Amino acid sequence: MSQKLSSRYTHGHEQSTLASHSVRTAANSAAYLIPHLKPGMQILDIGCGPGTITLDLAALVAPGKVTGIENVEAPLNVARAEAAARADTSTVFRLGDALALPFDNESFDVVHAHQVLQHLTDPVIALREMKRVCKPGGWIAVRDADYAAMSWYPELSGLELWRNTYRAAARANRAEPDAGRRLRAWAHAAGIHNPIISASVWNYADTEICRWWGDGQASRCSGDIFSKQAKEQGLSDTDIAGIVSAWRQWGAEPDAWFCLIHGELLAQMSPIA
Repeated sequence: MSQKLSSRYTHGHEQSTLASHSVRTAANSAAYLIPHLKPGMQILDIGCGPGTITLDLAALVAPGKVTGIENVEAPLNVARAEAAARADTSTVFRLGDALALPFDNESFDVVHAHQVLQHLTDPVIALREMKRVCKPGGWIAVRDADYAAMSWYPELSGLELWRNTYRAAARANRAEPDAGRRLRAWAHAAGIHNPIISASVWNYADTEICRWWGDGQASRCSGDIFSKQAKEQGLSDTDIAGIVSAWRQWGAEPDAWFCLIHGELLAQMSPIA
């Protein structure tokens, strides 16, 4: 997800990033929301990326209508191709700004954002916008990672340098990489009452998935977007090469383990009395 009111989307939309995001599904990324979905619901998916979660949600609420938004075309083109591959002709992918949603008040039964608030200059404004376009009785659903809470084994110094560099770059972009732990506070600041706060993890601990995660992160870190921001944080080409090497080394380790924790926020809007 990127945001035109932000100075920069820290991840960027390089092919390696979109490929990583394309393995996300409603089951592995929105399980906390699924029990509340019903056929016929209207859903807004903010920061839809390559559209895999969006299209899963559409299948779960069919014949309801689902709209996915991004503020740049690159991921939307990938999402539309994915919709075509699934023969989904009803889900809409369009440009939109999370800080100024281009929809009328009370337009959607569910307003969803996965891995979005961590990239925004003002996540509280985004939550207020989500609240504005959500129907009475509808649901706001947010899931965000927490970089400081990530853990891994073996504890390679290159991966710690990667995390420190990413967190510094995100904050230079006026974003908050440790968003997961802040969702409750942001919800309260946005006037969202009685949010249900939970947590879940992605855990990588087998040969195939660890190699995929390690190689994928290595590709992202060797790309122009990460490299440029890393250099802005004072890293050298040698430092960046060390991070890339550490990710590949980690992915090849027979005992590799990675845990990525997410905070989750689920809130139902008060129904009309």
